[in-house]
Amino acid sequence: MEQQTAPDPSPDHTSEIFNPENCGIVYVATNEVYTKAAILSAKSAKEQIGSPIKIHIWTDLPDLCKSAGVFDSVEQILNPHRRSKVDYLSQTPFNRTLFLDADTRVVSDVREMFGLLERFDIAMAHAHQRASEKSKRKWRKQFSYVFPQLNSGVILYRKTEKVVKFLEEWKAAFHEAQLGKDQLSLRELLWQSDLQIYVLPPEYNIRYSKYLEFWEEKEANPKILHMRKFIDDLRNELQA
Repeated sequence: MEQQTAPDPSPDHTSEIFNPENCGIVYVATNEVYTKAAILSAKSAKEQIGSPIKIHIWTDLPDLCKSAGVFDSVEQILNPHRRSKVDYLSQTPFNRTLFLDADTRVVSDVREMFGLLERFDIAMAHAHQRASEKSKRKWRKQFSYVFPQLNSGVILYRKTEKVVKFLEEWKAAFHEAQLGKDQLSLRELLWQSDLQIYVLPPEYNIRYSKYLEFWEEKEANPKILHMRKFIDDLRNELQA
């Protein structure tokens, strides 16, 4: 486990920006569609980053993942459910972790993301549908919309005692809340926490293709696509 240290904002503090021995990507996927989607996402990460990046997956279909040849390690999910990620993120084998939902594609080298963990404990992008009534529901505490949900499909985090404790609290809160969505309890826990939180630029969690149609190259370069269409296309392909 990485030792908790005081954040150093110095621009010259660049040690361990990316170290393949302690940085990696993790997935949590259940059922055939989402597991195959995670395989495709992992392949996109390997294509963009290359062999230095290590990738781990928790799944209820371990044989399928092992045969894919893209994961460095595979673990069996016990008691799978739709939001199984809340049960396993605290168990990451890496000191610095990038979690990706199955419906993602890495379209650029994202190793620079790990450098954020020199300064911050955890990083996510804003949820895109944060103004919907479902997104504004409360679990325990009502507070300003100006602190909206963060999207849990792309999470960058350090493995420190404080962060692991937070992730375990999120797991317990999700199961206690029984709200179906994991971002509701995540939002409230982040509000109450003393974690160093960073909000990722939108190009690291692009939820809709419409943004790609309007962005110019000088505005933002896509890094990670996170789109429902990847699941829908795969499901249609498997049903054909």
